[in-house]
Amino acid sequence: MKLVAAFLLAALGGNSQPSAGDLRSILESVGAEAEKERIDHLLSEVKGKDVAELIAAGREKFASVPSGGAVAAAPLAYSVGGAAASAPAAAEPKKEEKVEEKEESDEDMGFSLFD
Repeated sequence: MKLVAAFLLAALGGNSQPSAGDLRSILESVGAEAEKERIDHLLSEVKGKDVAELIAAGREKFASVPSGGAVAAAPLAYSVGGAAASAPAAAEPKKEEKVEEKEESDEDMGFSLFD
């Protein structure tokens, strides 16, 4: 991630095709190590590509990644007995009970601060 961040920082700074030395200087300026092999691999993957196109392609890939509670609910439904068993559970919404907290007072302690 630090290499990608350095690449994007260089691109935001106006350098659309940063070199390995550019990325190395960005990383070293914040005290991060710059591994030559990883920098070379990243630059070979993004060579000749526009940063905006790379970001758009990444967004499309993230759109297909499942997130949220749907992933956790699916295994639960199958372990209970399939989708039919999960339907009644979904039909019954949980009722939240309101619990009122009592304020603490000095009367409950039996003494006051200034006695």
